[in-house]
Amino acid sequence: MLKTIIIILLVLVLISLASSLVFLFVDRGNPEKKRILYGLGFRVTLGAIIIILIFYGVYSGQLGNQAPWG
Repeated sequence: MLKTIIIILLVLVLISLASSLVFLFVDRGNPEKKRILYGLGFRVTLGAIIIILIFYGVYSGQLGNQAPWG
């Protein structure tokens, strides 16, 4: 369950990144439009949630290192 939530959040980060790129080209640096800034804030928030979920997953044992050489 935790892994699927992390994957969904990563997809949302990529969608937010793509939408901010589109807004960058559409707005052309217009200082009155703050859609790029809102996209950045949304991406940073999602990134923080992903990091918190990864730390929780490692702490609770739901996520771990399964490398064959370790």
